[in-house]
Amino acid sequence: MKTTKTNFPTRTMFFLGMAIIMVFAFHSCAQKAAFLTSSVVPAAEGTVTIKSDKNENYSIKMDITNLADVERLQPPKKSYVVWLESSQGTPRNVGRIITSDRLKVSFETVATLKPTRLFITAEENENVQYPGTMVVLTTDRLY
Repeated sequence: MKTTKTNFPTRTMFFLGMAIIMVFAFHSCAQKAAFLTSSVVPAAEGTVTIKSDKNENYSIKMDITNLADVERLQPPKKSYVVWLESSQGTPRNVGRIITSDRLKVSFETVATLKPTRLFITAEENENVQYPGTMVVLTTDRLY
């Protein structure tokens, strides 16, 4: 019986090629957007990454820097609330952001609605059903 020997460089190149293809396949279904400059907290900067899966759910991840403690705003508030706006119209409360002393925060959630815009407001109550007027950060149109 004759055996064939696969040389090491060929096998390595195959796996490297497969890894590159997978990276591009997963990267292609993600959208990244930056928050617009805020007039409420001008130093705040951040990005939003949205990935869709085969079930049409949307994984949303936010990374924000220089977000001041919500109690330091004028007027002071109790919570930062994240809102998702979809083609269905009414913004939806998808959670709150907890600030830290390091001025870096992350937020992650999963939504069944395709987001067309995301924004953050400062609120007195994190369970509000409609956004208040103090919009801290917002994205442009996403899709």
